[in-house]
Amino acid sequence: MNYVSAGQYYKETFGTKVYRLALDAGCTCPTRDGTLGFGGCIFCSGSGSGEFAANRDLSVREQLREAKAKVEAKCKGGKYIAYFQNFTNTYGDEEVLSGKYEDAISDPEVVGLSIATRPDCLSERMYEILADLAGRTHLYIELGLQTIHEESAKWMRRGYDLPVFEEAVRRLASLPGNLYVIVHVILDFPCETKKQMIETISYCAHLPIHGIKIANLNVLKGTDLAGEYEKNPFRLMERQEYCDLLAEAVEKLRPDIVIYRMTGDGAKRDLIAPLWVADKRMTRNTIDAYFREHDVVQGRYY
Repeated sequence: MNYVSAGQYYKETFGTKVYRLALDAGCTCPTRDGTLGFGGCIFCSGSGSGEFAANRDLSVREQLREAKAKVEAKCKGGKYIAYFQNFTNTYGDEEVLSGKYEDAISDPEVVGLSIATRPDCLSERMYEILADLAGRTHLYIELGLQTIHEESAKWMRRGYDLPVFEEAVRRLASLPGNLYVIVHVILDFPCETKKQMIETISYCAHLPIHGIKIANLNVLKGTDLAGEYEKNPFRLMERQEYCDLLAEAVEKLRPDIVIYRMTGDGAKRDLIAPLWVADKRMTRNTIDAYFREHDVVQGRYY
């Protein structure tokens, strides 16, 4: 079984190593501002899952300069993806957001733009903006699905139904230009069986998507999930158990789907559980060793 990593995809597409620079567009979410609720998704941190994003008080160009300075020792001739990471980055004044996207791609070292958002926050005007961007740069739209199961979606306070997601994927995939849809999925919700988790992966494999981000559920300080965990601790998978599930999940994907992430990636200082996630090197080595043992190998994208 072959799979494609983000590193391999970037190298084949852009001919060099590519770094994603996490930016902050100054957005919020409809599950936070009262439109659909308050507090956001149950697992989401106060920073909108953007612990590593730049300072939103800076302009986009200033954020890019600061973000590049942090990785310049590792980059050495590489290129960048400008990544609007935290909260919902198509939720707000479309023209203001369009200006921020333009500032990001105006940097000559930026070869692509990645926008994390919700499928229910794509207006007609935003589709026009995205279509225009896709004609001028590599555009990656990251949609937070997490699960296909209604009970879990209600538990996590996602705020939209599955048909809304399906319609957004269909419309995005039909836009002209270099537009690529990446889906976010979370495994190990306490209300789901392993069978249900694999069903979500199998569902994604049949969609016109380019990539997927798979994470195991992380309990982070300051989230509503942390409050639930403190009152009634629930079991989360151990590292080896998660590797077993991850290998099965990867085998369900089409070989052309790029895997951008395989585990949760919350800030170590905020992590409550599972603690093994904090040791990223050990986790990555364990996954790699398990994949080699079970003949799940990295292949080529093209």
